[in-house]
Amino acid sequence: MNQEFEIEQARLNDVLGKITIAKIDNEKQLDRAKKGHDEVEKGWDDVRFKSATFSGLFETAMSVRQQQQMLQERELAQNSAEHQEQVLQRLEAKPYFARIDVQEKDAETPESIYIGLASFSDSPDNFLIYDWRAPISSIYYDAGLGHVKYDTPEGIQEANVSLKRQFQIEDGTIVTLFDTDEAVGDQMLLNAVSGESTTKMKSIVTTIQREQNKIIRNTKAELLFVQGAAGSGKTSAVLQRVAYLLYRYRGNLTAGQVVMFSPNQLFNDYIDQVLPEMGEQNMVQMTYYQYASRRLPRLKLETLQERFEEEQPSWLQKINDLKGSSAYFKAMGRYADQLNQGGGKFRSIKFQDNELVTKEQIEAIYYSYNDNYKLGQRLDVTKERLLGKIRGHVGSEMQADWVEERIENLSKEEYDSLLGDNVREFKDDKAEYNALAKEIVQAEMQPLLKSISRTRFLNINAQFVQFLQSVPKFLKLADFGITADEWQKSVTLTVEQMKKKTLNLSDMTPFMYLFDLIKGSHGERDIRFVFIDEIQDYTPFQLAFLKFSFPKARFTMLGDLNQAIFTKENAVTLHDELIHLFNEENSEFVQLTQTYRSTQQITDFAKAILIDGANIDAFQREGVKPTIEILDSQAQMVQKTLQQLKQNDADHETTAIITKTLAQAEAVYAELNEQHQVTIIRTENQRLVPGTIIVPAYLAKGLEFDAVIMWNAAKNIYNGDNERQLVYTIASRAMHQLTILAEKELSPLLDVAPELYLKK
Repeated sequence: MNQEFEIEQARLNDVLGKITIAKIDNEKQLDRAKKGHDEVEKGWDDVRFKSATFSGLFETAMSVRQQQQMLQERELAQNSAEHQEQVLQRLEAKPYFARIDVQEKDAETPESIYIGLASFSDSPDNFLIYDWRAPISSIYYDAGLGHVKYDTPEGIQEANVSLKRQFQIEDGTIVTLFDTDEAVGDQMLLNAVSGESTTKMKSIVTTIQREQNKIIRNTKAELLFVQGAAGSGKTSAVLQRVAYLLYRYRGNLTAGQVVMFSPNQLFNDYIDQVLPEMGEQNMVQMTYYQYASRRLPRLKLETLQERFEEEQPSWLQKINDLKGSSAYFKAMGRYADQLNQGGGKFRSIKFQDNELVTKEQIEAIYYSYNDNYKLGQRLDVTKERLLGKIRGHVGSEMQADWVEERIENLSKEEYDSLLGDNVREFKDDKAEYNALAKEIVQAEMQPLLKSISRTRFLNINAQFVQFLQSVPKFLKLADFGITADEWQKSVTLTVEQMKKKTLNLSDMTPFMYLFDLIKGSHGERDIRFVFIDEIQDYTPFQLAFLKFSFPKARFTMLGDLNQAIFTKENAVTLHDELIHLFNEENSEFVQLTQTYRSTQQITDFAKAILIDGANIDAFQREGVKPTIEILDSQAQMVQKTLQQLKQNDADHETTAIITKTLAQAEAVYAELNEQHQVTIIRTENQRLVPGTIIVPAYLAKGLEFDAVIMWNAAKNIYNGDNERQLVYTIASRAMHQLTILAEKELSPLLDVAPELYLKK
């Protein structure tokens, strides 16, 4: 093997030398591109604007067009050189991580394929490094030695693999080299997952597992649903999937056509370096709350904290469950269909405190068209009629007293501004007055015309309330365990909230959907791929709405039904809901049971918290058992936490103290802040920082930490079986060490086999 080491190191030295040459050449290209860009910019000074004649105007237009094209060409050349500079820098740091010797079906000899983060060649047909996303690279992740098949854009190809080798390269030197018949050897994977946590997620291209590779390279499914245990690498795999799709469809797909819905903004911050590490732009990332806030800017929406900490009576919880169901989604569709015959709600159009068009007149216009008109078409033609009516009102409004008063009080500057720079000759005072009056009235009416163009004459609030009141006509409330009185009470509650310009989570999505149905919205049709993380926290209504909102997109949904801390037991039916929502033939379901985040001991402990944790397999990485300590007071818990933090700091392990609520997090922060450097995470919009953090459980989803201290896992804090998933989520954030503290009496949710933990 020593000889192999020497051969591989010599080859690596040769490749690094060629990368250095390529960097020098690229720097020259970049300099030329920058100089060319600067010269074109200066060239604008030579463009002469001739407007006296038509031929002069034409000549000017051609000169401007030519200058724009030259500038565009120089910018493309500069952007290309800058991108190549970044690629070469990454390759110089770590040129490749794997080699496979592959003999194609009709080839006489095997070819050595070296796989890295990007492709690199020293001539058009001589690739020294293949991009990990190239079709042939999939062999490394998917197959062992011997006969293999792999997918390419031209179809299935066959080959024979005689060698599979893995490297760890540091500072231009091969540190580790080993051959394997597996996709990724356990030693390489163990090295990757044993490291310390950071505030940024890293790329996993060197350790992609076979099941993860199926997720990454799937291009056929309309719906790809990934159920993965905590720490199974589902989010990492999906980010590599985005990078793969941008590579696979380069030229036809941009990062702006890919949307990812994340659990919170903290998580967005955590993953925002993964794609740039691979040389790709980040896709559009947002939380569902941010998406709804963008759509409903005039309303105050229920926040993540309010949603989690809100205590609801059982009757209201049943109603919220109904509002999140697919049955409710279909009921709203039936209600909207009936609006073609009648029931539309409108606002009158006023100008200068005068009612120009009453809501009854708008309704008459809206329903004057025959039944062939759909709701959106009906709204569009009504809008055009109203704009015409208002524009026609300009003439009569010019004679109003307020206009005359405005003209009489015009300053010279205002007069000149109204009539523009060109001097006008009026045949008499009346002509001058009419010209001024027309300008004044049109300017004053502009906001009103804009309001009509934006369909503000539609009273969506009243329409939504009417829908709520008519729900019993479209659904049998008794089938959902709800009485008529309870439903009416909930309608009154929503109306009170809407008067305060607020909207709770259960009404937020139905409100948007109803507005879209009435407007005849066709959704955001340019979005090609939608990714939804923590899918278990979405309701069937939300998922149906997102499918409606992105009609041309393929969906990738991933989550862990064991972590349904918002939707709780309703997440169990998610699989069936998705089958009904998407065509089953075009849907693929992948389950990832192997978890890599935590040690074997932490995984076994977290798994035991669940009633049925059988579909979670720990990766063979040894560590210490979780510890549970029951203390007599908050003061003792504080002292124990300080001791543990001191130990974790000595071990160079970053710690997250995870509380149930924000109020608890604030209380812990007040106790610890003067004695230890800690950062409290209060909102999802904060950034993760190195060092010890205190975070409420609902903001910790998707994140991982070296060490976790679960704060006060007492019976009176975690007491309901519906909080089992929450406790599991907290425990499964820990990579190397889990410490559980409780005051006086431990929660029964942590009643697991004694051999799984150490009791202090």
